[in-house]
Amino acid sequence: MKAAAVRAFGEPLGVPPVVVAVDGSEPGLRAVDWAADEAVLRGLPLRLVYASLWERYEGAHLGEGLHKPSEELMAEDIVGVAARRARSRQPQVRVTTEVLVEEPEYALVHESRDATLLVMGTRGRSGLAEALLGSVSLTVAGHAHCPLVVVRGNHDNQAARPVHGRIVLGVGAHGKGSAAVRFGYEEARRRGAVLDAVRAWRTPAHETTDHPLMSGEPARLHERQAVEALDSALENVPADVEAHRHTVEGDARPVLVAASYDADLLVVGARRRPRTFGLQLGRVAHGVLHRSACPVVVVPEPA
Repeated sequence: MKAAAVRAFGEPLGVPPVVVAVDGSEPGLRAVDWAADEAVLRGLPLRLVYASLWERYEGAHLGEGLHKPSEELMAEDIVGVAARRARSRQPQVRVTTEVLVEEPEYALVHESRDATLLVMGTRGRSGLAEALLGSVSLTVAGHAHCPLVVVRGNHDNQAARPVHGRIVLGVGAHGKGSAAVRFGYEEARRRGAVLDAVRAWRTPAHETTDHPLMSGEPARLHERQAVEALDSALENVPADVEAHRHTVEGDARPVLVAASYDADLLVVGARRRPRTFGLQLGRVAHGVLHRSACPVVVVPEPA
């Protein structure tokens, strides 16, 4: 049954849900928890999706009559467990489920067209599945049409909320008018959290000098440019959002990963390149998806 048809039964049509990919793993169930909380916070329905191409291996004919492929039975059990967990955590959440016989990457990117948020965990059910899901997560992050949340963080249960009351926003070169900036301050307002906007900067090697009277000039120039970039990016932040500006010398990836250790959410943008094939994910987004200590939101930016 298609998504629109499923939502027609008891769900308001035209309301983009929070969609979460389920796979039966513990990290996947933590993603369900996070997505259920977010759906209630936003007043949206929650849609649970399991995608697999089991028919390629088991054959569609096994589903005829009273029998179903074992993978399909497992998938139905997985989404059923996830739905019960979501309703147990948030009894008021409106939940629908779907099992899709499709490549996970294709199915989830397609789901993102009609979603407010797409939520995923970090690992699968086995060593092979973990590697495969990592590939799926990165592919979806590079092509999703809505913000993608990858629920990371287990060193102090940062997948739960609230822990720190702080959202970290990575401000890139195109911060002004950025969809990631808007997402960051809207989420901070929604949660009543502080928004910490971070702009990393470095002095290019070819601009440094050993002369003692000149050694500080390149650094001051690039730090000033970072401050100006932050000011420009945050000029439209609402007055009721507490926003802090931080310029940090260093590579953006380790800077943002370090900031994630006492944050509830790390927000970064991903600029899309139209008509470009292959993985469309910058080095910063790629790095924090692998190493962040808290959930990461990758917000698509227009080219």
